[in-house]
Amino acid sequence: MHTPSLVRWRRALALLLLAAGALLAGCSTAPPAGVSVVKPFDVNRYLGTWLEVARLDHRFERGLSRVSATYSLNVDGSVKVLNRGYNVEKGAWSEAEGRAVFTGDANTASLKVSFFGPFYGGYHVMALDPGYRWAMVIGPDPSYLWILSREAQLPAGVRERLLAQAAQAGVNTAELIWVDHTPLQR
Repeated sequence: MHTPSLVRWRRALALLLLAAGALLAGCSTAPPAGVSVVKPFDVNRYLGTWLEVARLDHRFERGLSRVSATYSLNVDGSVKVLNRGYNVEKGAWSEAEGRAVFTGDANTASLKVSFFGPFYGGYHVMALDPGYRWAMVIGPDPSYLWILSREAQLPAGVRERLLAQAAQAGVNTAELIWVDHTPLQR
């Protein structure tokens, strides 16, 4: 026989487990279906500062311009991620520090990154210049995409090739935000 308090407790536990499952499902680290990631990949060549040339809009970057990502190695072999952008509305710089680890072997450009404790999201380099001058990164689904470059502008023809590849991966390229990198006036 089940007492009313036991039934309530079991229902609460079931709801908690359902909510936890939904939260963890939102933290997928696998690449989207049909997306191939760069292989071979050399993390040491990828380190350093990249400028965010384009991105899809998400609240954690909303309103930011002059966005950069700087990658360095941590002592434990993970990758330190420092994202920085300028919020024009607030007139201030915003920074977020995270940690990335490979989801498999370090020769494959598929990582998971966390800015919030134990919660990770996918970070998959799906296009990379042989000279490591530009890259395109997709998250766990086609609603997360970043085009990065060592310079504020992409070389001629690269933008079109990346847009075509992104569209083939299911990304709505019409929604890309092209990031402003003009110097701030002093």
